[in-house]
Amino acid sequence: MYETIVIGAGQAGLAMGYYLKQHNHSFLILERNSKVGEIWKNRYDSLVLFTPRLYSSLPGLELKGRAHEYPKKDEIANYLKAYVETFNLPIRFDTEVITVRRKENLFHITSNQTEYQAKNVVIATGPFQKPRIPTFANDLSKDVLHLHSSEYRNPSQLVEGNVLVVGGGNSGAQIAEEISRERGVYLSTSQRLSFMPLIVGKRSIFWWFDKVGILKASSKSYIGRKIQNRGDPIFGFELKKAIKEGKVIVKGRTSNCNGNTVTFNGESSHNVQNVIWATGFTSDYSWLEVAGIIDENDKPIHDRGVTNVTGLYFLGLPWQYRRGSALLQGVGNDAQYLANQIMK
Repeated sequence: MYETIVIGAGQAGLAMGYYLKQHNHSFLILERNSKVGEIWKNRYDSLVLFTPRLYSSLPGLELKGRAHEYPKKDEIANYLKAYVETFNLPIRFDTEVITVRRKENLFHITSNQTEYQAKNVVIATGPFQKPRIPTFANDLSKDVLHLHSSEYRNPSQLVEGNVLVVGGGNSGAQIAEEISRERGVYLSTSQRLSFMPLIVGKRSIFWWFDKVGILKASSKSYIGRKIQNRGDPIFGFELKKAIKEGKVIVKGRTSNCNGNTVTFNGESSHNVQNVIWATGFTSDYSWLEVAGIIDENDKPIHDRGVTNVTGLYFLGLPWQYRRGSALLQGVGNDAQYLANQIMK
């Protein structure tokens, strides 16, 4: 039996492990993948973080390199591997959690390997759990290649013809701009695109965010609520340039599909040969068999990661406490807070 089981060895789970180890706490991290950083390795080849190295470190170990430049995905994967080795964090790989139950003041965690017991459980599975793809994607012709952004690696995967990228977030923007260098791209988005520079006055925009207090703004503060309602802009102007040059054509919200035809906002339509769903992820807590923890929208019920069930915590959720709670630069603050709660 362990004092604490941490589910997930991504950035949230590793930050949690760092602070638990500072307290000489008995814990184990369970990870369904075969090695740390595997999720980063498996993302699209050209992925570059929009947070600079200065704000891409976990507690206790600095990410080396030019502070105001932006790391690529393999650099982050290698950094996470080094993080585990530096602090000798105990991880059980290839271990997928099947159920979590609470009986007689203990949590019983059943996995594909064995069963574990613990006084505390920290769910650090993060926001990227189950790809979100609209049901009408099933109405696409078999001749149309369609992938979720988590399956996309590079343009060589695509069949001949044009490409539709659905989703106007930063991942969709990066993917659309990359593909537009060699073929026509439509970008479907439900909101007006807004852009923000990555560098201002030779410093990362996140350095300025930090100085004016945006990074420290809590989810319940006035600034925090305004940012959440507005959503993230697209960082950098590469996509804006591609749109201006006609390499990317912006369309409205994708409303349905029929064969090779995709309709936008119920009005205009186009024939497409490739579709990439950069539509984000949904939560999946079907394995968490503890009552009163998940609301009707499949979102965890918590206060700064602390639930109303003694010993059960969440970590790495978007806006768990601050803007960066689901990012490398912010998850450490939440992990430290939860470690202190566990030690009480």
